[in-house]
Amino acid sequence: PNFFWAVLDDLSCLGWRHAKKSTKPTKARTASVLVDVNKSTAAYYCHRLRQLICKAVEDAAPFSGEVEVDESYFGGDARANEGVVLLAKYPFSAIERGGKVYTKIIPDAKAATLMPIMRERITSGSIIYTDSLSSYNVLDVSDLKHYRINHSELLADRHNHINGIENFWNQAKRHLRKFNGVPKDHFHLFLKECEWRFNNPDPKEQLMQLKQLVKGCMG
Repeated sequence: PNFFWAVLDDLSCLGWRHAKKSTKPTKARTASVLVDVNKSTAAYYCHRLRQLICKAVEDAAPFSGEVEVDESYFGGDARANEGVVLLAKYPFSAIERGGKVYTKIIPDAKAATLMPIMRERITSGSIIYTDSLSSYNVLDVSDLKHYRINHSELLADRHNHINGIENFWNQAKRHLRKFNGVPKDHFHLFLKECEWRFNNPDPKEQLMQLKQLVKGCMG
């Protein structure tokens, strides 16, 4: 428990920026040195923090209004060690314009996989913007208003674009690349960390939320 508070007070564990110190991300290895604990101990507590974040963000309310939806393949490096990839699988993501993003790991990008998630996470009557993937054709007969963005014909205009969601993918991939590989079994936690960071960009707000999550975990 003392390590939790030391991390949150003295450094940006998980790469969160500390307002009074460097603006560069801090990894678990560096955290272990700064708070004088074993590297494995620091990695374990970083993992626990990601678990707390994952649970918290899953309780978010469904999106409404104008919503951008997209999927992205995070490909692994064939030369990586077995069980560890740079990035892996298909994450699905939706972002409420002017609001927040939601992510989920999916086994494929088929309509039968995507539609239940959209029904759960997006309220009826919302406007959805997607790319031209054929899996989104089911939206044309749903209770959601659907606009397709064909990148080969139209870059973007004032409303018909998915720039918000693509901005998130770019940020997530840049962040995850810094780890030089993450365990496959923990990839969803790292992705949820990216989601949480994107939705809470203020470092001070991040630290405050982490303290609340830790306090709640400790009873």
